[in-house]
Amino acid sequence: MKHSFFPALQKTISALPITQIPAERLPAIELMADYILGKIKSNEEVRLNFICTHNSRRSQFSQIWGQTAADYHGIKARCYSGGVEVTEFNERAVAAIKRDGFKVVQKGEVNPVFFVFHGEESEPIVTFSKVYDDPINPTRGFSAVMTCDHADENCPFIPGTEKRILLQFEDPKVFDGTELEEKMYTERSHQIGAELFLIFQKVKERL
Repeated sequence: MKHSFFPALQKTISALPITQIPAERLPAIELMADYILGKIKSNEEVRLNFICTHNSRRSQFSQIWGQTAADYHGIKARCYSGGVEVTEFNERAVAAIKRDGFKVVQKGEVNPVFFVFHGEESEPIVTFSKVYDDPINPTRGFSAVMTCDHADENCPFIPGTEKRILLQFEDPKVFDGTELEEKMYTERSHQIGAELFLIFQKVKERL
């Protein structure tokens, strides 16, 4: 299925800092690309569950950018997210993806569900704060992608996981309420977007 993207989002994608990804990040990126490629070559569904403690910022960014990168490169994959505690998709992170050009529809007020679109005809990326084994998430045949060290340390075993990958990011939460808040949320969104786009780009090049 060919996907078209909102012009503002396409502009963001074109400017993602892929060439600025530090060398020390590449081993995890290669590991994840190899996992995805292996699933595809085995004719198995690609399922990625991005996990962070509160499922409020980094894991949400990762789910959204992961699904967008997969669709952009024509790779059939399903991206999910979860945590070890239920909070909500942080309003600052929601604002960041809106600035990036995604269309966001909110349903509900307490731990609302968000329907995120990357194009006029795209299927919604459904996201809200949940535990990693929420019924909406896969129970087997998936990779658990740990996006924060706290969740990695506190979840030594995740049932159904066939591959555990550490792709950790700094938490933009430390900038909440400061003059750098908006800048750092955007920077983190773009860092995550760049790394996930590079992962799926590598997969596409090797198919």
